[in-house]
Amino acid sequence: MIRRCVARALALIALAGALPVPVQAQKAWPDRPIRLVVPFPPGGSVDLVARAIAPRLSQELGQPVVVENKGGASGTIGSAEVARARPDGYTLLMVFDSHATNGHLYKGLKYDTFESFEYVSQLVSAPMLVMAANRVAAKDLPAFIAYAKANPGKVTYGSSGVGTSNHLYPLLLSERAQIDTVHVPYKGGGPMLTDVLGGQIDFVIATLPAVVQHVKSGAAKALAIAAPARVPQLPEVPTVAETLPGFEAQSWIGLLAPAGTPREIIEQLHRVVKRTLDAPEVGGRLAVDGFTLLASSPAEFRQRVQAESARMGRLIRDKGVRVE
Repeated sequence: MIRRCVARALALIALAGALPVPVQAQKAWPDRPIRLVVPFPPGGSVDLVARAIAPRLSQELGQPVVVENKGGASGTIGSAEVARARPDGYTLLMVFDSHATNGHLYKGLKYDTFESFEYVSQLVSAPMLVMAANRVAAKDLPAFIAYAKANPGKVTYGSSGVGTSNHLYPLLLSERAQIDTVHVPYKGGGPMLTDVLGGQIDFVIATLPAVVQHVKSGAAKALAIAAPARVPQLPEVPTVAETLPGFEAQSWIGLLAPAGTPREIIEQLHRVVKRTLDAPEVGGRLAVDGFTLLASSPAEFRQRVQAESARMGRLIRDKGVRVE
């Protein structure tokens, strides 16, 4: 009898050991604040969009979304920090078009443009504006081209970093217009704009939303808009194509997360981004500023960056653009 009881007890113990141990329920994401890293100094278009969406993202997610500026090296310093972050949905990255070109410019980059990140959504795009300092005598693009031709090697333009759209599009414009200009790189769009407004550099090609207020206030002058048609924000400003047929320039901004972030978090983020841009106080404000709202899918965003990387990579090689 005792033997049977012992045997039965041992069998129950063995059976209990074979049963799966209950897994502690994971906390629902998010349950603490989220970092939204902007890899540029304050004042540029990426920072503008980040600060426009952060309050609504916080409301949608039920947790604070804190914007952190980590500028330097065309966005690669902040991007590398996010690439190293734990892929748990609590560190996100805002990028713009330099993300597609940095891999062609920086040897020994600490991350891979595609393998180091999960693509969440392309948020917005915007046409670019050719804007000159007030000290430049020219009032329109044809006069500016004539001025540059009369002063070869003396006309300067700023960028938010080597290989950014602020760098490559002026390079293309100079080629098309057959003028000799000098590139002055900065650590972000904010410092670049400060210097063109102060007259330390002659012109920039920057996103319309980042500079339209400076034109309207008279702090700088718009020479031409690099869009297919004139824009309602500055209806009197001609397109670049009216002087140089076919010339267009667009910038874009999107959201990334570290590689390995769970798919369900990426999908939830995409849904929240779409609702955020649909909100009138966010999407309406960005549209008035000159942004086109997109909220593309993760797959669409990745494909866009891959195409941009291939196109601009060829330009970088052809022009011999490199980081000094």
